[in-house]
Amino acid sequence: MTAPVLQTGPHCLLLTEPDSFYTHMFSLIGLNNHRRQWHITYHASTVSFAERAKKGPGWLWLEGEPLNLFGLPRSRMDSFCVCGSTGSYRFALTNARGESAPNSSAAHLLGELPTDEFASAADAIRAANQLLWRRKLPSSIKLLQLDDFDIADLIADHLEDAGSWMSVGLVGNEKVAESMLTAMDRIDTGPWKGWLRRTTDFFWGMERGRIVPLRLDHSMLKAKNASNFDIEFRPETIAAALRQRKLMPNLYLVFLVASILPGVRVLGGCRQVIYYPLMRYLAAVGFKRSNEMETLRELQRGDRPGIWGHRVLKPDTGDPFVEIELLRGATTPLPRYAEMPLVQSSGDLDSFTRDQAWTDLSHQMAAGLISAGSSEWQWSGL
Repeated sequence: MTAPVLQTGPHCLLLTEPDSFYTHMFSLIGLNNHRRQWHITYHASTVSFAERAKKGPGWLWLEGEPLNLFGLPRSRMDSFCVCGSTGSYRFALTNARGESAPNSSAAHLLGELPTDEFASAADAIRAANQLLWRRKLPSSIKLLQLDDFDIADLIADHLEDAGSWMSVGLVGNEKVAESMLTAMDRIDTGPWKGWLRRTTDFFWGMERGRIVPLRLDHSMLKAKNASNFDIEFRPETIAAALRQRKLMPNLYLVFLVASILPGVRVLGGCRQVIYYPLMRYLAAVGFKRSNEMETLRELQRGDRPGIWGHRVLKPDTGDPFVEIELLRGATTPLPRYAEMPLVQSSGDLDSFTRDQAWTDLSHQMAAGLISAGSSEWQWSGL
């Protein structure tokens, strides 16, 4: 752990959501052991409020009951993303009957959350997490949360620098951008199919609280659907659109500017340990095509780029409220988790065993179509 580390696992979730809480706990174990002062996280906010039935950034289960984090009607949740600005957001914790804070845990938590109104759900969750981190966790480690707004501004900084590779070698050179997209298509039609999908070309369009998939076509980013959204693929135009929140970066660009280019190690989910090396492969394609050989050599020297770090702690009956009380007491649960064998701390490992992508990968490896020597895997750092 000699390089800077960025936790990239959970999406934009409240700290007390178990998926989020236990990932932070896992990071705290490592940060404490290495005497780090900052816990740096990235949580994707170009995601919907409900990722599956009453689970996701818009929901929190308390005392066995699913609660609507902001008390939003379905019309303001379906197809909308948590980074969208579609009105004001205020924490409510309502049940199916519209009752706010219907149980004691919800009432206690609501009393701890900010009472302000926020322009987006992502802003609200970030502010709440900062407050809960300071009030509820007796750690000297400070929390720095990054989301897609921060990454959008970082990319704009790159594009406004006329000498940066992002400005000259990627957005400023459509042939390089197209070569990377072609390589992505090739990955998704071969034995690595499903791990790195071309859902949108580098950026999402933002349209009335929804993200719009885009395609690069003759120096224009155009909407794939019936929307009339289009924008010129030029550094200055893209930078301005990012500043104005008309565009948001896709996940590939997030990892490119937050990890691959600066050489920051990422700690993420079970799928990330496969798609992240493939993203590094795509970056190498772009560096070669633009003759950016020094950056390519730097990429080759990165031998510890990423590791599994999301849902490593996944107790079967985990309750963040109980854990927080233990953390505030004399006996902390951190050493207990640090001493657990992986098979015990990670529950049933269903993120691996029940994920069809891992089953398909195993079949491709057994057939000899994928191996440690595959060209796409050469940037894994392993």
